[in-house]
Amino acid sequence: MKATHVKRAFKYRFYPTDAQAVELSRTFGCVRKVYNLALAARTEAWARQERVNYNRTSAMLTAWKKTGELAYLNDVSSVPLQQALRHLQTAFANFFAKHAKYPRFKSRKKSRRSAEYTTSAFRFRDGRLTLAKMAEPLDIVWSRPLPEGASPSTVTVSQDAAGRWFVSLLCEDPSVQPLPATDAAVGIDVGLDHLLTLSTGEKVANPRHERRDRTRLAKAQRELARKAKGDGANRAKARRKVAKIYARISDRRRDHLHKLSTRLVRENQTIVIEDLAVRNMVKNRRLARAISDAAWSDFRSLLEYKASWYGRDVIAVDRWFPSSRLCSACGALRDRMPLNIRTWTCDGCGTIHDRDVNAAKNILAVGLTASVCGAGIRSQRSTPGGQSATKQKPLQREP
Repeated sequence: MKATHVKRAFKYRFYPTDAQAVELSRTFGCVRKVYNLALAARTEAWARQERVNYNRTSAMLTAWKKTGELAYLNDVSSVPLQQALRHLQTAFANFFAKHAKYPRFKSRKKSRRSAEYTTSAFRFRDGRLTLAKMAEPLDIVWSRPLPEGASPSTVTVSQDAAGRWFVSLLCEDPSVQPLPATDAAVGIDVGLDHLLTLSTGEKVANPRHERRDRTRLAKAQRELARKAKGDGANRAKARRKVAKIYARISDRRRDHLHKLSTRLVRENQTIVIEDLAVRNMVKNRRLARAISDAAWSDFRSLLEYKASWYGRDVIAVDRWFPSSRLCSACGALRDRMPLNIRTWTCDGCGTIHDRDVNAAKNILAVGLTASVCGAGIRSQRSTPGGQSATKQKPLQREP
């Protein structure tokens, strides 16, 4: 098998000293300020039909540091500030390539608090990480070991809404290698009663992580709503309590999806899923909370990158394919299939179908057929408005 070189981020929680917390908070603020200044400058230049690239914004940063108003930018490491400009350049590149919307300004209250350090701004020796402008290494909880001999290329420090501190180390992981090829293939039908239904007949229960903490969350949100907006420490404490409950829900959901996606990728060579427009589906006010809690988009993303790591194939079939109304035994198509019908009998061959299992079988069948065209998950996302997997014709081979 061909060797692969996968760069992987290893995320750990750490507990900063008071001095480190102050330094990092100051860095987060400066990163946000530089990003917003550069975005404003590029937006003004865009209105004048003038292009401003990373080099221009880097020169602007040097000039900003020399002004009295922005002299405080010299108090933090320059590397995270330069990285913020690179991130903005990437955002504009995605915008011009029509992969993303126009970049937005960072908010002090809502945006992610983070700073990225490259090799020149940190020291990693004997399992001890020391960042620029700091005298002591970070107190990291090493919940899992780094790959043997790993040398991080970048380090990202962040703080979530619940006040927890995290450090992410990006390094090459030689243990990620393509798995042995197998003939196994599976079709997946996602749902709310069951999170996943596989073409093998297996049904994976929906844990409904948000529902388990809904009472605690509602109580914490009522307490937050009673705090006056200028109530300083009390409101901040109530807000952090709400954030901790959300973090608990998110952590459980992410852990479950990781375990599920890893298992499916290891067991199957080909995985076929539906190309669902989740962003449109959550506009349904009655189902928005349940759909968001199921996190179908996150599950698809996990399948996508893990499949690329381990040499597996992920195929997305057209969202309008009538998988539930089509008999997987004889191919007969029913005109209607209301959501309340969970079991039905085919008029053509008399086969009794479980609605979800039948849909998963049809998704697998059409996905394997479409794989002849090479229609995979990446081509589906990178060509908006293009042909879906079920509408493409097989490639014509030359005689």
